[in-house]
Amino acid sequence: MMDKRMVDFIRALRAAGVRISVAESQDALFGVNAVGIQDMARFRSTLKSTLVKEQQDQPRFDYYFPLFFSHNEPPMNDIQQQLTPEQQQMLQQALDTLMGDMDALRQMLQQLLNGQSLSGQQLQELGQQAGLNNGDEMYQRAWFERRMNQMAGMNQIMRMLDDLLEQLAEMGMSQEDLNRLEAMLRENMQGMSDQISQFTGASLAERMSEKPPEPKPDLLDVPFQRLSQQDLDTLRDEIRRLAARLRTRAAMRQRRARTGNFDPRKTLRSNMRYLGVPVEMKFRKRQRKPSLVLICDLSTSMRYCVEFLLTLVYELQDQVQRTSSFIFISDLKDVTMDLEEHDSQVAVEKVLRENPPGYYSTDLGNSLNSFARDHMSRIDHRTTVIILGDGRNNYNNPRIDIASDMQKRARRLFWFCPETPAQWGSGDSDMHLYATRADGVLLVRNLRQLADAVDSILAES
Repeated sequence: MMDKRMVDFIRALRAAGVRISVAESQDALFGVNAVGIQDMARFRSTLKSTLVKEQQDQPRFDYYFPLFFSHNEPPMNDIQQQLTPEQQQMLQQALDTLMGDMDALRQMLQQLLNGQSLSGQQLQELGQQAGLNNGDEMYQRAWFERRMNQMAGMNQIMRMLDDLLEQLAEMGMSQEDLNRLEAMLRENMQGMSDQISQFTGASLAERMSEKPPEPKPDLLDVPFQRLSQQDLDTLRDEIRRLAARLRTRAAMRQRRARTGNFDPRKTLRSNMRYLGVPVEMKFRKRQRKPSLVLICDLSTSMRYCVEFLLTLVYELQDQVQRTSSFIFISDLKDVTMDLEEHDSQVAVEKVLRENPPGYYSTDLGNSLNSFARDHMSRIDHRTTVIILGDGRNNYNNPRIDIASDMQKRARRLFWFCPETPAQWGSGDSDMHLYATRADGVLLVRNLRQLADAVDSILAES
């Protein structure tokens, strides 16, 4: 029975997002067999030390443990036994006056006075009335608790408590006895509410453990803002392999482009003088490696996206003619030399370390002004400009005129934006204005979209 309870507990933790391997589950079972279950503190420590590896998972363990391994009956006061016979008679008369024919509430209030906790059957009936059988997610717990408390009449009893005490005061009960009675009643009511809460949580946790595990999403598809530190570390390890795949695609396109792709329409048109005999083969224009200018918003909300973009691009430098890189928050900074002097991941880490997040005010307009003043010569008719950012400018001047001038000078200007068009123009967003001065806006909310965007730039060249 205990082994089954432990297995359900482990499955509930997994459903809540705690990573637990089969080997760690076995270690927990072996550990409990060794220390036993008589000492609850040792039992709990054994499970926690074998199942929890990450600090962020400890609160989840602490939340779910009592739902599986504690009883449902909180200590309650037998109020009747602590009253004199005269006080008991006064209390019964007051109850008869207030309650009338409300038998259900009378039974619940009688349980409160006698210090009787809710029975398993009562909890099951209340749960069924509240629809608890349909719940299987822990976020539903508070709602089902409120419903079960309503079904039990706890809200009505709370409202009637003042009337009961007032009635007893009129019948001559002393203020000291009234205060003591009120304290015991409220303590018992809290005990019943705690019992309902425990039952609700345990029921939901058991249903969570019964659900088949849902497949975890591919980290490439998880939005940047939802990635945990562990997810980020995993992606940092994977990004070289991702870059290698992009490099292979780009290299294949370059090989096909050495002579250009065969163009049947041009060939037929050119050979009409030979009566349609294809004597001269014609090919489409060959592909050239792009020259890039990157301008990246390094504010707190964009840092991970910038990190992965810079890493990808500098892993693919053999597929690029030249790359000039800039970062900005309140003003522009040239990081081209920093990124060229070291291995891509080391260089990007250095840039992030030397430009830490803080209480900065994002000002893209001012950053564009600095670029126009000091670096506009980096853009010519062979340059593809990529601006990575959400277009949020803290209500500063967006300098759309500079963005327009950059587009005119460049071969292409693209925006990589993590926000959908529905968010453009909301609040301090100027993205709807910048989009009109771009040759395209590519959505980059996760690493897969970011990699596809980079690949499309290489292909477009």
